[in-house]
Amino acid sequence: MHSVSWIVPIISSLEIVLLLYVATIDVATRLIRNDVCLVLALLGIAGQLDSPLQLAESLIAGAILFLLLFMIYQRGWIGGGDVKLLVALAIGLPLTGIVQLLTVTALAGGVLALVHLMMRLLPYPRLAPAGSSFARRVYAVERWRHLRHAPLPYGVAIACGGIWTIFSRGL
Repeated sequence: MHSVSWIVPIISSLEIVLLLYVATIDVATRLIRNDVCLVLALLGIAGQLDSPLQLAESLIAGAILFLLLFMIYQRGWIGGGDVKLLVALAIGLPLTGIVQLLTVTALAGGVLALVHLMMRLLPYPRLAPAGSSFARRVYAVERWRHLRHAPLPYGVAIACGGIWTIFSRGL
């Protein structure tokens, strides 16, 4: 066991908490905060300090991923916050982890898109009265956003991909 291997479970736990926060905030505001992405990137770097070669590999792969995602962003196919979040997570992963992150994120994004398509079949929302359940309020807001063609909260899918990848590498 490496001298700093005890820190990896702590870093992984912090990453998961941050990803749950990102998913919640993305649903609420459709924004992914820069400071959260920065902290995720720094945690990824800290988790690889005992392996400089793997860190260099992750940084190079993250830079390549950024360039590819930036081109997709310029076409309007993905949001800027999604680019930041994916790259921040990639910085802490080996190449196989990046592939897993992107694969699970794409699958979760497909499920997210299906849920939003199914929302077309649901009744039009009424205002959620004071004291309504959290689920009722979220439904009313999401259905209203859907009717106005708001973007998907893709940070949720990225968070799912990130959490899956973190659990796969082991806490």
